[in-house]
This record gives sequence, structure tokens and C-alpha cells, in this order.
Amino acid sequence: MIYRWGRICLLAGAASGAVMMATAAANAGGFAIREQSAYGQGASYAGIAAGGALSSMFWNPATMTQMPGIQSEFVLSGILPYSANNPATGTLLAFGGTGNIANATLVPSGYFSLQLNPQLWLGLSLNAPYGLTESFPDRWAGRDYAAGGSHLTTYNAAPSLSYAINNWISVGVGIQFQYADATLTKGIGATATNQAAISGTGWGYGFTAGLTLRPTPATTIGIGYRSAVDQNINGTLALPGGAGFNVPFSTPGSVSTTLDLPDVVSFGIRQKLSAQWTMMGTVEWSNWSRIGTSVVTQANGAPALVLNGLGGGIVTIPFEYKDGWFFSLGAEYQWNDRLALRAGVGYEQSPITDQVRIPVLADDDRTWLSIGATYKLTSALSFDFAYSHLFVKDTPINVVAGNPSFNGTVSYTGSVDSHIDIVSVALKYRWDEPAPKTKMITK
Repeated sequence: MIYRWGRICLLAGAASGAVMMATAAANAGGFAIREQSAYGQGASYAGIAAGGALSSMFWNPATMTQMPGIQSEFVLSGILPYSANNPATGTLLAFGGTGNIANATLVPSGYFSLQLNPQLWLGLSLNAPYGLTESFPDRWAGRDYAAGGSHLTTYNAAPSLSYAINNWISVGVGIQFQYADATLTKGIGATATNQAAISGTGWGYGFTAGLTLRPTPATTIGIGYRSAVDQNINGTLALPGGAGFNVPFSTPGSVSTTLDLPDVVSFGIRQKLSAQWTMMGTVEWSNWSRIGTSVVTQANGAPALVLNGLGGGIVTIPFEYKDGWFFSLGAEYQWNDRLALRAGVGYEQSPITDQVRIPVLADDDRTWLSIGATYKLTSALSFDFAYSHLFVKDTPINVVAGNPSFNGTVSYTGSVDSHIDIVSVALKYRWDEPAPKTKMITK
């Protein structure tokens, strides 16, 4: 038993380190990271809040009650995005487009559950739920709204408990501890060296909750909730030297801001049609409209300022998103005792509209096509595999009067061509020995 617990601790430590090293690429509405489950990705996350894998606890902690004994799951997703900015003919400062500015990256996550008694489970999930990594050229047509490198990475730990009230209803709750590291770089003026950068780190806190229902032996329904997190970022505002930027009316130095990240409600259903076939569906709502505009403040609480010969003023990050929605349908086929196959299609309505979009996050509506499989190597060890291709709607950018990010001086219009490929794998292991099946004795 001591040896087994030692192995669990080693795996937990390895997964924790991997998540902490993750640099994520935004791949869901806004800058959320949906790639938290290879099992779920194989069906475009259809039915994921109703269970199916230990990683379902990211969406709904109550699903842990489906995992007996001591179990773990480690997920690694490779995201291969393409996003190229193409300026419109006649755009001011039209030095050309960007080529691909989206960076390929690996996103890991880890899950652990321990059944304490027949009705109570203790669990832990480690994730990178929000992120963005882009590399813009210093000199291009839209550099006033995106220049240099910008990134956001978050690391989230969520200890949780779930309780099986009876055979058909379970509930779960958890606490979120979230760390963030962010840098936003923007051009100021016409020359490549004139860039302002806001960078910092911070913490935010929230909770998770959910329940699962089994109205029939063939039907599982799950509803999960991830609360909003107010991510407090403390760091610095750096301005270029010379050219009138560090004048008394500009305020480089210590600054802070808050990112009001959304709460998310996920609904999932799994319906067994036969011993081989299961149908699945998901509806998810993300409260991105709460993010509004982040105002950057100095250490004394006054607004941070950037003023030069081209104008400027109070430093803000005007997101102004609407709420996001995600819908998906999928199917799973149990080929034999060892192999299960699945596929799914999804559609995501982006929270970023044509009226507020800027080059630094040129998100738009997208369609998911996914395939996946689970292979059970032994009674304790299994693997998940998944591949998805995301078709992103043609994306216009119009940073002109009326767009909250317009600086009042330099406009930018253009379009963005995007698509995304994702490959995910997962290792799942049960650490304890399953209880032997009892045989009915007849006389």
C-alpha cells in the first residue's frame, strides 16, 4: 500500500510540473482552453459533463462517482493553429501582413480521484483553462493594435469532493486556485521600436459544482458549473524611451488590473442505445459578457496614462465580449472489450463580435470535426487518442471609430485566415485492485 501511494504521489508531482510549464494557445471562445480531455475531444466534447472519463470532472465534479477506487488520468494535447493577418488595400501604415502569428503548443492536464467510502470521493484536477500565445512582427500594417509577442497563461488547481446520494443522483463541489502570467504588447507610433508592454502575474479564486442524474440505467445527465474568477494582475507598464513617451503625462512603472473571467455552465447527456452504441450531446454557455473593459491603474489607484505626440490617454484593455455558446453531438461504438471508437461534430459561437475584434485575438465562430478512440491495454491501464480539425469562419477586422480599441488616430482594417488542428493523448490508470466479482450460489 505504501508503494502504491508513493507511485500516486510521483505521478501527481509529474503532472503538476507539466501543467505549470504549459504555454497555452487559446482554442475555445475568447481565450479559453477547451483541450482538457482526450476522451472528450474525440467526440467534440459531446456529453462530457455527464461523464465517461475521469477528466469529465473539469466540467462537472460530480462525475467522479463513476470512477471506483483510486484512479488517475494524464492528458497531453498538441495544438497546431494557423492565423494570418491580411491588411486591406490602402490601410494606413500598410507594411504588409503577418504570416502565421499563432504558436504551436502543448497543453497538459492531470486528474486524480480517491474513493473514500461507498458514497464519497476526493479528487484533484490540474489544468491550464485560459491562455494565448502569439508572435507578431514588430513592423506591420496593424502594429498599433498588436506588435511583438503577447501571451496569457493560467494554471488552475481544483480540489473537489463528490457524493453519491443514491444509485441515480450524485453531487460534487470544488475550489479553484488560479495563477496567471500575462504580457500584452502594442505598438505606439510608426517606428518598430516604439512599443508599450503591460506584464504581470496574479491570483484568482473560484469554485466548481455539479450533479449527475440517471433517470434510467441507459441515460446519464450531467450539469456542471465553473464559477467566474476575478484574476488580479500586478506588474509593470513599460514604455519606449525617447520620442516624448516618458513625459510627465505618461506613467510607466508599477500597475495592476483585473480580468473578470467568465463563469461557465455545461449540460451533457449520454444515452446508451445498445451494448455497443452510445449517443452524446452537449450545450455550454460561457458568461464572457462580464469581462467588459479592464482599466490599468497605478500603484496609487489612479489610472495609468500613455500620452505622446499621437495622443493617447488612460490605459485600458477593452474586451467588451458577448456571451459564448458551444453545441456538440457525438457517438461512441464499443468495438470489443478493449477498443472503443468515437466521433463528434461541434459548433461554437464566439463571444468576440465584428464590432470589437482586434488582431491580438482574432477569434470567430468555428466548427469542430473530431474522431477518437480508447484502447484498454490491461484491466488497470488504458489510453485515449483524439484528433480534431477546426474550421474557423472568415474573420474581418475593423479597428475604426466605434471599435472600443480604436486609438482615435490610426485605423486598421483587414481580415484573418485561421484553422486549427489538435492531437490529444491520455494515459489512464487504476491504482488499486478492483473488488472481485461475487458469484451467486444456487442450490
